[in-house]
Amino acid sequence: MSHTVGVRQAQKLKTRQALLDAALRLLEHQSLSSLGLRELTRAVGVAPTAFYRHFADVAELGVALVEETLGSLHGLIGAILTETGDAEVRIARTVDLIARHVREQPAHFRFIARERHGGVGPVRAAIAAQLDAFTEEVATALGREPVSAGWSEEDLRMLAGVYVEHMVMTASAFLSARETAEPGAPGGPAEEQVARTARDRLRLVSLGRLHWPGRDAGR
Repeated sequence: MSHTVGVRQAQKLKTRQALLDAALRLLEHQSLSSLGLRELTRAVGVAPTAFYRHFADVAELGVALVEETLGSLHGLIGAILTETGDAEVRIARTVDLIARHVREQPAHFRFIARERHGGVGPVRAAIAAQLDAFTEEVATALGREPVSAGWSEEDLRMLAGVYVEHMVMTASAFLSARETAEPGAPGGPAEEQVARTARDRLRLVSLGRLHWPGRDAGR
């Protein structure tokens, strides 16, 4: 009996993942709000009613895609931020990490770029929540560094927000570079230019951080 339950559960998980994967393919050239349920289930080869065994609606599927795309990045970004040593190495690793994820999961990041300001409220909220969580994690990591001595929590969150927005902007730029590259090319000079600009901007933020007098100093 337990073996039968295990097989059914495995099949259920397989179908759920198939729905997510098919949704990503169909969202290559359309928004989530225009995705049809019959179109999606036909692509997977299941009846429309089977969709509701996995998701309450298309918005819930979209939230699952957000978690699948951004959830895996938390640990990786956190590991880089907790590294000590040369700032140049950390900057390079951060940019390389973003480039690699966009290269490996372009459809995921295209979905995030489109739906961050899209028409499906729960998905917009899920993306905002993930980015807010990133910001809090980055702020905590930055606060442990000696250069942050005396910084207020508000200022740390502001700086962390700059880093997170930079990561989102860099991911979008890498995506655009790949889409405009020659067919079969990994991104070429355009991708390298994105990486160079991203590194320079992070250096600029790092330099500004060293000379930040605190928000109250300008009042």
